[in-house]
Amino acid sequence: MYIKTVHPDEATGEIRALYEAELKSMGRVMEATQCWSARPDIIVPVEKLLHQIRDGFSLGLLNFRLITFIAAQHIPSSYCSQVYFRILSQTLGRDQVLAIRRDFRTAGLSQQQIGMLEYAEQIIRDASRISEVDIQRLRELGFSDLNIADIALAASFRSFMSRYFDAVGATVEAEFLDSDPDVRKDLGGAA
Repeated sequence: MYIKTVHPDEATGEIRALYEAELKSMGRVMEATQCWSARPDIIVPVEKLLHQIRDGFSLGLLNFRLITFIAAQHIPSSYCSQVYFRILSQTLGRDQVLAIRRDFRTAGLSQQQIGMLEYAEQIIRDASRISEVDIQRLRELGFSDLNIADIALAASFRSFMSRYFDAVGATVEAEFLDSDPDVRKDLGGAA
């Protein structure tokens, strides 16, 4: 980490409670969480917003993670690419996630998932080019306006978070790194 943060052993108050909840659920305080503690007034609202978007995501946790993975690829974000590659590999299998990384359009996903990821990809690349035609296409694929808003929130919030993680030097935890150095390098990590 490039900046001074509140170490879990030094945490007090709301930061301590947040860290303890993460320790309980994950067995560790991730650097992605800890890096926000450089701004103690920001860490709790940021984490709360993340949980509101993710936990109430109208398209389910898997789709939230797929959007996050594709967004991280196009930002690009080494931290989030590594973490979500590992998380999705545990759910979908490593080969499937490698195929999604290469080209999600030909990786065996549903047409709805492809449309969702194309929209997320466009948000990351250049959201100003999205038009009513793009939104109508999503509706034709069966997405409600709530679903569309959730996709936009997930991709946009990931852009904000991922850029911050990399900008302050959050380092991905070793257990999220793939065993293949070429995959790690492709995801933006050290070979």
